[in-house]
Amino acid sequence: MIAPPGKEGEMKHPPIINTERLILRPFSVSDAEVVQRLAGAKEIYETTASVPHPYEDGMAEKWISTHASNFYHDLGVNLAITDKKDGKLIGAIGLGANKQHHRAELGYWIGHPFWGNGYCTEAAKELIRYGFDELKYHKITARHMETNPASARVMEKVGMKREGMFRDDIFKDGKYHTVMVYGIINPASAE
Repeated sequence: MIAPPGKEGEMKHPPIINTERLILRPFSVSDAEVVQRLAGAKEIYETTASVPHPYEDGMAEKWISTHASNFYHDLGVNLAITDKKDGKLIGAIGLGANKQHHRAELGYWIGHPFWGNGYCTEAAKELIRYGFDELKYHKITARHMETNPASARVMEKVGMKREGMFRDDIFKDGKYHTVMVYGIINPASAE
C-alpha cells in the first residue's frame, strides 16, 4: 500500500510503502547513527560496490540530505527499510533514475544482523512495483558483484533476468571485480 500522491501543484514527497512485514519510508537525519553503524559494517562494504569503509562521521547525514531533492527532481528515490513491528531500521533501498531512457537502477543493502530473513526480496518487490506503477519506468536494472550470490538470488526472486556480465568492471581493494547485470521490463509496456 502506498500513501496517496500530492494534489496538482503541491510539492511531491517520497512514498511510504507498506509490505507484509516492512515499512519503506523516507530517511530522516535521526536515522544517521544507525545508517553509519549498519552500512559501516565490513560485511556491507565487502558485498557492495559503492558503500565506503570506514563509514565516517557525517557521511550518513550528507547522504540522507540529498534524498528529498533527488526525489523532487526525478533523479530517484531512496527509502529506509524498517521493521513494521518496532520501526527498527534494517537497511536501505532505492531507484536511481535515468529519465532519458525511462529506466532506473535498483540498489539496496541490508544490515548484517538482518541477513537471511527475506527482507531485501520483500522490499525490492514493492519498490519495483512502485517504480513501474507510480513512476512509470519502462525498465528497472540491478547489478551485483559476482562474489555476492545472495544479491543475485534477490534479483531472481523479484522476477529479474540476468542480462549480462561486465568483466573486471569494478576496481576495489587492489583487484578487479566482475559485475552481473539483471533487468526487468514493466509488464504494462508489453500491453
